[in-house]
Amino acid sequence: MDATAKPPLELLIAAPRGFCAGVDRAIRIVELAIEKYGAPVYVRHEIVHNKYVVDSLKAKGAIFVEELDQVPDDVPVVFSAHGVPKAVPAKAAERGLSYLDATCPLVSKVHRQAERLVASGRHILFIGHAGHPEVIGTFGQVPAGTMTLVETVSDAEAVAVGDPENLAFLTQTTLSVDDTAAVLAVLKRRFPAILAPGADDICYATSNRQSAVKALAEQVDMVLVIGSPKSSNSMRLVEVAVRNGTRSTLIQRADDIDFAWFEGVRKVGITAGASAPELLVREVVERIGTRFEVSEREVETVAENIAFKLPRGLEAA
Repeated sequence: MDATAKPPLELLIAAPRGFCAGVDRAIRIVELAIEKYGAPVYVRHEIVHNKYVVDSLKAKGAIFVEELDQVPDDVPVVFSAHGVPKAVPAKAAERGLSYLDATCPLVSKVHRQAERLVASGRHILFIGHAGHPEVIGTFGQVPAGTMTLVETVSDAEAVAVGDPENLAFLTQTTLSVDDTAAVLAVLKRRFPAILAPGADDICYATSNRQSAVKALAEQVDMVLVIGSPKSSNSMRLVEVAVRNGTRSTLIQRADDIDFAWFEGVRKVGITAGASAPELLVREVVERIGTRFEVSEREVETVAENIAFKLPRGLEAA
């Protein structure tokens, strides 16, 4: 045998993976805003949690800021896919700023549910991660004190409520399906009258990507998840693989790969969080191909064909 021959390695690529419809729409809104208004276009908070995406939009003329106060007068501003508290567009309108809301429509749906539930006199137990922009945005839709954050099973066991008969729950869209089910089981046991939202809040893309990783994890020795450490849905994919008994690591780019991880490994699963572009998946496959004779196959668990409309005024930009 040729001593220089590369050892064989099978790559199983999860499908669905990578961009979801909400991320696609948010990125397109920034690109079309730059085309329509010219650079610079300001974006409040990272449009999606992915450094490659943010850097490529910066190169086209987007300027990312954390707060509206950092946006000068007379320039357009885009709100990120994670959603913003109501006070933010109100402040933008007060200042006369043109703004475009790139909030994912599935997050907007949770916002409207929160408003309706509070208007009907219910207190909301919101399952999510403290400090995540989506959680901050959702809490900012309703008056202070009308919603309580529940992060864990122990929070669910400990949370105290004034009126157990007038409760509802909502969830962040990018959570672990399994973790959320465990928290919900406790809430439903403690508060049997708690009202569920009409449909599952965890978005189709989050659920689909987690199911795809479960299917991969059963067949491989290791799962690489491409995504940002800031990305809730990417971090959950790592957890899902580990929970299914498979070693998993989050990487942002191909350069993060440590080939020591591949010791004794014959099959590697690859997936990408909802804000990671396909180009990064190809980059990772190519890097692995520098050391291994790679064979590649896709493992599809469900076909995705969802698309969201662009805001009015941008369609024909």
